[in-house]
Amino acid sequence: MNQRKDTYRAALQRGPEAATPRAVKVTQLHTRYVRVTIELDPALPRELTRWVGSPVSAILRAGAAVLRPLRSTP
Repeated sequence: MNQRKDTYRAALQRGPEAATPRAVKVTQLHTRYVRVTIELDPALPRELTRWVGSPVSAILRAGAAVLRPLRSTP
């Protein structure tokens, strides 16, 4: 609980100058009836890799563990 309080107080003391806005890639699609603007964060691939990497590696390790005894039997 104290760590959470300290983190919150530190964030309040930093102020807005510490938070720099990320560069955003903007793609626009215009048709006769629809106008769509898509904004992509350039850090999305890195965050997606970090989020998906652990479960995928766990599945690969489990698959390897299952296949290991099957390969060793004649």
